[in-house]
Amino acid sequence: MTNQCVNLIVKNRNEKIVTVVTVAKSLAFLAVKMKPQRTPRKSKERKEKKEKNKTMSTFSQNIKLLRKRKHFTQDEVAQSLSMKRSTLSGYENEVAHPNMQVLVAFSDYFNVSIDTLIKVELTKLAESQMNQLERGYDVFIRGSKLRVLTTTVGSDNEENIELVAERAKAGYTSGYADPEYIKVLPTFRLPFLSKQKKYRTFQISGDSMLPIPDGAYVTGEYVQNWNTIKDKGAYIILTYDDGIVFKVIENKIKNENKLCLHSLNSLYDPFDLFVTEIREIWRFVNYISSEMPEANEMRQDIAQSLDLLRREVKQIQTKMNL
Repeated sequence: MTNQCVNLIVKNRNEKIVTVVTVAKSLAFLAVKMKPQRTPRKSKERKEKKEKNKTMSTFSQNIKLLRKRKHFTQDEVAQSLSMKRSTLSGYENEVAHPNMQVLVAFSDYFNVSIDTLIKVELTKLAESQMNQLERGYDVFIRGSKLRVLTTTVGSDNEENIELVAERAKAGYTSGYADPEYIKVLPTFRLPFLSKQKKYRTFQISGDSMLPIPDGAYVTGEYVQNWNTIKDKGAYIILTYDDGIVFKVIENKIKNENKLCLHSLNSLYDPFDLFVTEIREIWRFVNYISSEMPEANEMRQDIAQSLDLLRREVKQIQTKMNL
């Protein structure tokens, strides 16, 4: 029988190969058909489980990070939260899952919202943002949107001030969130600025903000919560369509979801900018320029006129014995 099969294969080699392939395909089809199909319910359960695991992983990393930044031991934190050290260790190492009561306890202890603890990867925040969080400024508690800022630090682990010169402004519009782009920007530091805040410097162009001259380097402090923007304050704004603009702001976000931008130069009309058109906002801190601002002759004329009017009024009062 074996010899006959061998002879058959030799004689009908091409035909036999086709037969083998056909059988193989049939077996593959049957295997697929017999494989249990995933039901929508099971897929949903897997997705929910995956999301839950990610949430718990974020929580574990966050409470460990917050504890270490405060230089607390597990024993100290466990004692403050009235739990065993082994229980705290289980939370930090994703062995145990906290219930709502435990989440509230950690939220109160670190003064951080539950949403932040389970949704935000704090390890990805800039140092300045972590400092704000630890000072009690939590974007979820305040109801604003979390904005993760790309930044650079020096060899001493202190944050730099990145410089966005005129020729780099076009690239910044698209690369502002790209670590590879940000890290090649020139950096420097100003010793009189706070180490607890994040600053960036932009070169401005045009005469809309005179007496701040064209080509000046304007330094701004990063604004995390746009609801805190103060009226009549100067800000650097990164927009989607117009790039970087430097204006005085009238805050209408609360009622109209927009900002009204004004120029110091009265020749330029104010215009509105909706928050959906904005990428970043930096509060004006100072500017650097090699040009000396020109004297404001109009302001001097007004001052002289007021002084003259004041004298004339005084003379009239003297004559009338007032």
